[in-house]
Amino acid sequence: MVNLTNVDLLKLASSIPYAYHLQAIANASINSVNFISYNDAFVTDVLGPNVSQELVVTTPWVAFHEAGVYNIKTGKLYATSNWNGSAENPVNVTAIDITHDNAISSVRYEHLAEANGGAAFYPVGTPANSSEGQQIVFCDEGDLTHPSQLVLVDPSTNSSSVLLNSFNGRMFSSINDIEQHAHTGDLWFTDTEYGYWQYFRPTPSIRQQVYRFEPKTGVVQAVADYFAAPNGIEFSPDYKHIYVTDTGVHTFPGKDNATEPASIYRFDITEDGKRLHNRQLFAYSDNGFPDGIHTDTMGNVYSGCGDGIHVWNDEGILIGKIAVANGGVNNFAFVPDGMYIFNAYNLFKITIKAEGRTVKRDFGLYDSY
Repeated sequence: MVNLTNVDLLKLASSIPYAYHLQAIANASINSVNFISYNDAFVTDVLGPNVSQELVVTTPWVAFHEAGVYNIKTGKLYATSNWNGSAENPVNVTAIDITHDNAISSVRYEHLAEANGGAAFYPVGTPANSSEGQQIVFCDEGDLTHPSQLVLVDPSTNSSSVLLNSFNGRMFSSINDIEQHAHTGDLWFTDTEYGYWQYFRPTPSIRQQVYRFEPKTGVVQAVADYFAAPNGIEFSPDYKHIYVTDTGVHTFPGKDNATEPASIYRFDITEDGKRLHNRQLFAYSDNGFPDGIHTDTMGNVYSGCGDGIHVWNDEGILIGKIAVANGGVNNFAFVPDGMYIFNAYNLFKITIKAEGRTVKRDFGLYDSY
């Protein structure tokens, strides 16, 4: 049994008290997930008939913050914890053994100082329907002594190496999130100033931008700017578009400015897969800001926000919320038949019908469909 609320859009459009009522539902419990439907497609296409939810574990530290990448060889899902204010105790990578009762452990890797976003990485040239050679590329925000960089990790061997640590010699600020293009093998990532805003990186000396990096040739290219804080990044399932979240509403601790972006922008990808054009405002969050972002195979867009995960259809219309109280959601990870949700100290799991864009490849499931 789950808590599902259907929204009366006409009432919501004309009643602020009704909006407050919905907010109260979203924040009703810190130990469970609630579902709020703004459109029938959320119930039929996203949740499906067998929807369920559970609180998997609560930890005494902020174990569940960003990333969320599965590795086939280890059978584990890898998240990153949040910056805890001490370079002596840097960000951990949290390993969730989803094949063995969700056992939790913390690991650290050489070359990886302050991990944030991450994605599955496949050697350039690997067919898009193959999981051969799967590793993880992490965004390392860096600290006052280590540069921000992209670090390649093989969790099955605990080995790591640096892929990229500068834009032709200019230091990045705090690389935040990343995705690999399944056909070209290029890495697309965002660089923003959160390390500086959180006082563990020096004053920035480069613009906040989106980049494309060719790990085989070394080519690195700035492809989009004019963000207040470029954060999450994701492809549409057909690779015709890229989505970038802008969390400019939230910068220095305690200095949120509600008039700054809490937005998702969509760009068209050129036919050669190397450039972006036709920037448009795709969506604006009504609560908090959109952080981690993922798409499903139907083209719906999911992003972690202040009251949970917001779900928009491919036209940018909000169709539902996977509501999580007490801080909302920074990121989440699709898995077969559902997703794991990162709520700082809490890890939730839900069963839903929708399938994440990367699930088949990342879990090696092509042959089973």
